[in-house]
Amino acid sequence: MKKEEFLTDEFLEQFKNGEELTNFLKQIQKRGIEKILEGELNAHLGYAKHDKRPLIPAIDMVKRSLKPIWEKPKIKVPRDRESSFEPTLVPKRGNMAKGVENVIISLYAKGMSNEDIREQLEEIYNFELSTSAISRITDRITDDITVWQNRPLEPVYLIVWMDGIVFKVREDSRVVNKTIYIAVGLRRDGLKEVLGLWLGKNESASYWMSVLTDMKARGVEDILITATDNLNGFTKTIKEVFPESKTQICVIHQIRNAARYVVWKDKKEFSKDQKAIYTAPNVQAAEAALKDFEKKWNNKYRYAVQSWQNNWNELSVFFNFPVEIRKIIYTTNLIENLNGKIRKYTKNKLSFPTDQAVMKSVYLAVREASKKWTKPIRNWGVVLNQFLIIFERRVRL
Repeated sequence: MKKEEFLTDEFLEQFKNGEELTNFLKQIQKRGIEKILEGELNAHLGYAKHDKRPLIPAIDMVKRSLKPIWEKPKIKVPRDRESSFEPTLVPKRGNMAKGVENVIISLYAKGMSNEDIREQLEEIYNFELSTSAISRITDRITDDITVWQNRPLEPVYLIVWMDGIVFKVREDSRVVNKTIYIAVGLRRDGLKEVLGLWLGKNESASYWMSVLTDMKARGVEDILITATDNLNGFTKTIKEVFPESKTQICVIHQIRNAARYVVWKDKKEFSKDQKAIYTAPNVQAAEAALKDFEKKWNNKYRYAVQSWQNNWNELSVFFNFPVEIRKIIYTTNLIENLNGKIRKYTKNKLSFPTDQAVMKSVYLAVREASKKWTKPIRNWGVVLNQFLIIFERRVRL
């Protein structure tokens, strides 16, 4: 067909109706776009499709939806096997609806698998996306994690809660336990902040040393109070990095650990006597309650009683502070609540294929869980004034 014959009256008369003309124009558009894309790829690779260049990545075709004037035809987009070609006319992911990536990341953060997300997008949004594409989208979070994990921290934190949470991760063709170390700080403006996530082997004081050293390298000069579990050697480790910090062992952890030695029929009475210790009005009353606790239970549950006695110096730190501060520091409930939300968001993942996968999931879960941390803690004005009176030199507002 000659150029001058195209769209003349005689040419148009051959179509019986508008539908035939529309179909013809769609084919013209489809073929035109495909030819332009082939030209783009030839320019990108420096050779044409049928040239014999065995050392150059081969050319392939992939189908992609395009939103044209009439409807969504499937066009064949050329690609090389190394996927290095980025077409200008039809960019990769060019047909992705606005905000879909944010939806994918949000669903992934809430514990949905890639396959579940794929089905959800197709069912609710009528949007088709492969699980590998979803994985690539969530993998972009890795760069965000790196930036977030290396950001500068505040010079002073009033309280830092520290704990570890264990996950199963594949390593060298077997599944092993690994620990995500979590630190949450209370800033001088009363807001809570997750200071970082660190992945290591089973929780140990030696690894916590590297965590604390990293926090110091990122700008932390002082921590007034640390709240931890009763991991052996943890207090000594903290003192080596932040020598002036007061360390409070989590009372809830202590109660649970002691109760492990107690038979079921004694648990109720045993728990009542433990409560008399940590709810005492002052340290003298608490020590008296501990002595009564020892007399009553030492013969039957000596290890449980000794766990209180051996950790008493760190368990009783909160008695040195006013009631308002005590309520904040005497337990690591805050970080335990955070751990609970992380578990909620990751419960569908029985194990993780890589270290990167577990870090990605936990980071997104933390980001979701901490979205509501926008206001200072309760009674912040009173609490701040008490900190200023007790730690005036070190708070430095």
